[in-house]
Amino acid sequence: MIPATTVAKVRNALPFWMSLLLLPLALIGAVHGGWTVILLPLFTWYFFSLLDAFLGLNLENADPDTDDDQLTWYRMITLIWAPLQFALLFWLIWYVSGAEHLNALEKIVLFFGVGVITGTVGINYSHELMHQKSKWERWMGDALLAMVLYSHFRSEHLLVHHRHVGTPRDPVTARYNEGFYRFFARVLPGSLKSAFAAEKALQARKNRTWANPSNPFFRYWTLQVIMLLLALLLGGWVGLLLFVWQAFIAVWQLELVNYVEHYGLTRKHLGDGKYEHVKPQHSWNAAHKASNWLLINLQRHSDHHYKPDRRFPLLQNYTESDAPQLPFGYPVMTMAAMVPPVWRRVMNRRVRRWREMYYPEITDWKPYNKALNPAPR
Repeated sequence: MIPATTVAKVRNALPFWMSLLLLPLALIGAVHGGWTVILLPLFTWYFFSLLDAFLGLNLENADPDTDDDQLTWYRMITLIWAPLQFALLFWLIWYVSGAEHLNALEKIVLFFGVGVITGTVGINYSHELMHQKSKWERWMGDALLAMVLYSHFRSEHLLVHHRHVGTPRDPVTARYNEGFYRFFARVLPGSLKSAFAAEKALQARKNRTWANPSNPFFRYWTLQVIMLLLALLLGGWVGLLLFVWQAFIAVWQLELVNYVEHYGLTRKHLGDGKYEHVKPQHSWNAAHKASNWLLINLQRHSDHHYKPDRRFPLLQNYTESDAPQLPFGYPVMTMAAMVPPVWRRVMNRRVRRWREMYYPEITDWKPYNKALNPAPR
């Protein structure tokens, strides 16, 4: 008989396993075609948005001092996802590239959906894994990022974003009034450059050149080339194009989330190029229950910046008095971000209210606007 404590642990972790429901939807789309090729974005964006509306908020906090051995069933979903995604992605490339029952548009739409899940779930799980001490977990995170050709995200996130969030030095802090499309065009080259510069500086502090084999960029490039060659081998040129297409959509999903997480929030400049420490008020949060299941509590973002290596089930919720709150979960907010006039109408007044609440002593925001904020288009 299964012990009651084990049953309780499984039951508590089970909602976070809902991401596995996306895998059969991809298979249905590939096998049946037609309207079923849109199931993945429909389920990821709209189903979880509806669940959020019905289930509401989760304001409860787990004990942050819970031992790692009590989190096995939570950790397991992040560990099994990488091999499952690998198998699904490359089986689809092999199957779909030669599938005569699917026309070109159906293949493109299907792999758009694949990119939605490799970005929404895959990159998010890699984000959880890259913050852990276990080399095995970090390697799993690297594999997930290589599947979307965005391996440098690990270096950019760990060495740049966490250190410089809310300042002009962080390319992925979205500026006040900056539309998503302008942000996306800026962040693609910006994050790559900042990641490489950070790793180069790290090598220099050890009296090494950037070309030293210990530079993780050599691992990043090797893994990405392996993924590209495998796609070409299994699906020919069609398979390679489908692989690159899903990778682009995955990165699109990641940067949509990056855009939402810190939009318009800036750390106070203390002079001489120094900024205040990162605080809960420098991240947008959302306590919506279902989307936090899908995103393994990523929306408890303030606590992640406070304790970056804290595993996702232990991330703490912050109230509105401690950290700014989004009106909806990330699925709805990322869709709003793709329509800049709607986004500004929803969010700019919240940013202004945030400034009044947390920095009433700053009456002139022009220096911040000059450093951080382009004029809206």
